Amino acid sequence: MLNQNQTPLLDALKANAARPHAPFYTPGHKQGEGISQPLTDLLGKAVFRADLTELADLDNLFAPQGVIQEAQQLAAEAFGASQTWFLVNGSTCGVEAAILATCGTGDKIILPRNVHSSAIAGLILSGAIPIFLNPEYDPVLDIAHSITPHAVESALQQHPDAKAVLTVYPTYYGVCGNLSAIAHITHQYNIPLLVDEAHGAHFAFHPELPTPALTAGADLTVQSIHKVLGAMTQASMLHIQGNRIDSDRISKALQLLQSTSPSYLLLASLDAARQQMALQGKMLMSRTLQLAEEARTRISQIAGLSVLEMPWLGESPGFLALDKTRLTVTVSGLGLTGFEADEILDEKFAVTAEFASLQHLTLIISLGNTPADIEQLVQGFTTLAKEYRRTNLTVKSHLWQDLFTTQCHALCCSPREAFFAVSEILPLIETNKHICAEIVCPYPPGIPVLMPGEVITKSVLDYLQQIQAKGGFISGCNDTTLKTLKVLK
Repeated sequence: MLNQNQTPLLDALKANAARPHAPFYTPGHKQGEGISQPLTDLLGKAVFRADLTELADLDNLFAPQGVIQEAQQLAAEAFGASQTWFLVNGSTCGVEAAILATCGTGDKIILPRNVHSSAIAGLILSGAIPIFLNPEYDPVLDIAHSITPHAVESALQQHPDAKAVLTVYPTYYGVCGNLSAIAHITHQYNIPLLVDEAHGAHFAFHPELPTPALTAGADLTVQSIHKVLGAMTQASMLHIQGNRIDSDRISKALQLLQSTSPSYLLLASLDAARQQMALQGKMLMSRTLQLAEEARTRISQIAGLSVLEMPWLGESPGFLALDKTRLTVTVSGLGLTGFEADEILDEKFAVTAEFASLQHLTLIISLGNTPADIEQLVQGFTTLAKEYRRTNLTVKSHLWQDLFTTQCHALCCSPREAFFAVSEILPLIETNKHICAEIVCPYPPGIPVLMPGEVITKSVLDYLQQIQAKGGFISGCNDTTLKTLKVLK
């Protein structure tokens, strides 16, 4: 057992920030002396004194042998991994590295169609061929959930030469599929299970939270420590266990994807967040769960609103848990779209959600929230229901279902081939039945509706236009106004 009280990287950074010396190395602001006054006024000088480069005492992220190595070993023990890598380019680079480390050009990888855009980037970088699975779908709420064990087993029977399976656990809405069953099926083919666990970094620290991906049998998992724990934005971790994944390939992939000038502020925040959870995690998560339960109970009692509970979609082993710190509120009963409700809550009541969709608002309740936050949230929803109710909302049902049933089998070439192919830009109304040459997704949550290599269909165009008309934001594509799209020539 390692001493989880220790923070080797944080301590080394603190010592170097306080050491009197004449700096003749990057960054150019030289421990804050060259920072503009407005930025100093905002952040103070202390943060810049600690904004250091790879000095002798601070180790090297790409070849750690000192304090970074020690900090990563402590993190591996705390999160239940055999080896851990610190990520300064977010979980995005971790998901990309996972695909690069397991798949080459022409290799098949099985994954859900509602993956994050980082997985599509991994396909483009690696040249892997995606075998997309339809996620289970809730037709009442119009929410896509996880893939099921049965879907994975069927895909592997049809594609036994697949090199890996990738899944999302939990989804953006906090729903957790039966990962243990998926791991068991995947391992029967002696291939690794990769997990995008960006929103599940807290699972290891409380028994009332869903089972962590590694405990469920994942070979690799990527976690955004900044999303639900106490690290700085962009700070994440990649964990592996077992022998199905070559750790050297992970390291080499991350060298391609991560900055050679990593921020030690981000790295030290990972060290500190790990110590915080290792020592106080259960207490912090107990308090977080209590706050979440209070919000869930009170909001569910407001007329016109409902909250997402554990889905039941017919395949009882398919879904095992719901992360109760993730709160999705359906607002369509008020005659409002999620985008409208989000804008009202933000502007009128200073309540800001994680993201909005056509019918819902999704909120993250974490260790940083307070009872006052919950009170403000509940009062905001209470007033929203009383004063902003409408009766004229019309939202097309089954949007996600329409998209996935038409899109999952419409990949005409690999995402990499399409990305590098000769393309042209056409008016949106002329792109139906053309092959897409770019990533197009409402953001957040960053799930692509179109990707390079997919056939553009009328249902996709209708969906994107409805999202935009209702106040959503389209990202990833060259023209975010959605007047044009890039297609293969």
